[in-house]
Amino acid sequence: MKPFISIGGGAHARADVAPPRSAAAPQVLSRSGAFEGSAEERKLLCFLSDGRLLIAHGQQSNPHVLSYRARLQKMAREFTVSVVDIETIAALYNNGAGEQGGRRHEHSMMQVTAKELLNHACRERASDIHIRVRRCSTETYFRIHNDLVRIGSQTTEYGERLLATLYGAMTSVSDSSYKPTERQDASIADRDKLPPQLYGVRIATAPTSEGTLMVLRLLYNDAGDAVDLRPLGFSEAHAERLQRLKEQPTGMNIISGPTGSGKSTTLQRVLSGAIVQAEYKLHVLTVEDPVEYPIDGAVQTSVTNAGSEEERSRLFSAAISNAMRLDPDTIMIGEIRDKASAQSALRASMTGHQVWTTVHANSAIAIVDRLLDLGLPMNMVADHTVVTGLISQRLVKLLCPHCKVKLVDAPDALAAPMLARVRQATGGAFDQVCLAGPGCADCRQNGTAGRSVVAEVITPDARFFEFIRNGAKSQALEYWRRELGGQTLLEHTLAKVAAGLVDPRMAEKIVGHLALEAPRVERRLNVVLEAPRVERRLNVVGSVHAG
Repeated sequence: MKPFISIGGGAHARADVAPPRSAAAPQVLSRSGAFEGSAEERKLLCFLSDGRLLIAHGQQSNPHVLSYRARLQKMAREFTVSVVDIETIAALYNNGAGEQGGRRHEHSMMQVTAKELLNHACRERASDIHIRVRRCSTETYFRIHNDLVRIGSQTTEYGERLLATLYGAMTSVSDSSYKPTERQDASIADRDKLPPQLYGVRIATAPTSEGTLMVLRLLYNDAGDAVDLRPLGFSEAHAERLQRLKEQPTGMNIISGPTGSGKSTTLQRVLSGAIVQAEYKLHVLTVEDPVEYPIDGAVQTSVTNAGSEEERSRLFSAAISNAMRLDPDTIMIGEIRDKASAQSALRASMTGHQVWTTVHANSAIAIVDRLLDLGLPMNMVADHTVVTGLISQRLVKLLCPHCKVKLVDAPDALAAPMLARVRQATGGAFDQVCLAGPGCADCRQNGTAGRSVVAEVITPDARFFEFIRNGAKSQALEYWRRELGGQTLLEHTLAKVAAGLVDPRMAEKIVGHLALEAPRVERRLNVVLEAPRVERRLNVVGSVHAG
């Protein structure tokens, strides 16, 4: 049996160390008799005849545990609380039950542990869970506001069982049986296996030099009926351009950004808004791998259970081709990842459909390079009647409005080169720049309060693509900014820094140095801060979760 950790108990609990072991093994009193626990209680605790109440790690405040402790106190039965692994509790109940029955019960206990891990992540509003199984330990991390936060450690055996349970017993869509030495993908979609805050969980595993890594992407279902893009952080001008793209009957609109930049959330709101504005008379069909977020009024299809990457590519392309025969008005393709899916998406946009999709690219204009890299012809990619929208986005942390501090009050907080960059880039708005504060009760001592989109939206015309076809990318960018009113990712980020919404240090981690386009940005920022309508726009930002 693993060593116990003794902690203080209730009114009748002894706070001393665990009593010495007796010659005979203690009996399990919570299995039956006067101290019998309910089925739910026995999953989380075990009361022994030597006075120890074993409670699963992290479950001390569970309602079932608190109820059982209250019953012991009411019965005036003294006990000493010891925190142990949940496997220890399962092993005590399974003693003598036979190896096969014990394994089944242990598997069930691990499902309880896995669900509690998901509940814990939801309470912390984590976007991902990282479980790293190593030679001598298992480490668990939550990604909260883009930072990895260490949650705790366990034994290697514990981690191996947890990963096997998550993949083998909880997933509804997976490649095949769990294989720790292979890279695998899966998803959890059964609502009875998920906390109420989640719509689903995406799972990816990979073997490492020390063991196995599993990453779980949490897909929250709190978007509700929201269709407005501005609370996500998009500017008024962005929202207007995206509205025009929604109203175009044909053409391909592509959203780019790294993993976890909010692309799926943006797509969800764009399509939900189009459906609502069309009074649910729009046939929106999605092809996803797998389905991530629910879109009310859309028909969502999933491409899953492929045995290999080649098979998945073939099935995905076949699903897109099939979607075009199902009389859609709008097709949403989860992600363009290879030449076959890119060709299918392009063909859909050329045959009278509106297409929305995502791709991994560093900027809006870099989407063109990515499509060419996938093997699409330049004459089709650089056609404004075929490719109608190029969008790129990132997520930046928003400062807690209650504890943020002004940069002018703490200039030494920034290194001299960065301070000079910020002063040059923000110009007259320098006095409004703020830094993350020490943390407070409102932000749970983080100094930040959610994340906000920074984006660039290109609605190309014939002249823009003429520059692209001629290889004059810099001229295309300048034309977009000067003639089409474009705003780069850097400029949008600077506007939020200048409004005191984003810490410049956090901004540079996302978009790089803030002074790359200082002269022009300074002029733009002065306009932003002087125009009442735009100033209000800058304050309309909010939180968004990764997809």
